[in-house]
Amino acid sequence: MTAKIAYDEVEVGTELPAQSFPVTRATLVRYAGASGDFNPIHWNEKFAVEVGLPDVIAHGMFTMAEAIRVVTDWAGDPAAVVEYGVRFTKPVIVPNDDDGALIEVSAKVAAKLDDQRVRVDITAMSAGQKVLGMSRAVVRLA
Repeated sequence: MTAKIAYDEVEVGTELPAQSFPVTRATLVRYAGASGDFNPIHWNEKFAVEVGLPDVIAHGMFTMAEAIRVVTDWAGDPAAVVEYGVRFTKPVIVPNDDDGALIEVSAKVAAKLDDQRVRVDITAMSAGQKVLGMSRAVVRLA
């Protein structure tokens, strides 16, 4: 597969379709099993509070993976992402209820680069707080 978006049809400032990703405690348990990351801050409320967290928090890599989905869905091919990096600024706090938390992600094309590539800046928010900083992806378009 290759990206479905044509480089020539994209302008700096192009906004990608925003998405919201729900996160529950069950989501975290499934992610822990798939990733092998069973750190109790991601599933044990008592432990999380004892180490100074407000509650159980989502895995950083899970948050990062959810955020890039906005870019991969837009591009039409996950392999079109040639670089991706973030800084973790705030945790996604996941309460023990039916609703859990919500990661709200938006993104826009920040620069057109050489070789059919664009830089996309990503904003990920949860509970009104920015949870990822310097979140950027370089995407090779068609």
